[in-house]
Amino acid sequence: MFMNTKKILINEIEKLPEPALAEVLDYVRFLEYKTKGALETYLQSKSSLEKEWLSPIEDEAWKNL
Repeated sequence: MFMNTKKILINEIEKLPEPALAEVLDYVRFLEYKTKGALETYLQSKSSLEKEWLSPIEDEAWKNL
């Protein structure tokens, strides 16, 4: 039977001893922080970078790619 990634992770986590669970939790929190930080950086820089990206000069420079 096909299991999605979340179910597989839950099954694997249930097999781990308590000390390893603390490490898994730390890693999950790191991933949450990393993902949130990347999204925030993108959203904060998007409006200023669009001024450069959305221009006829940029369109011309990238038209052959």
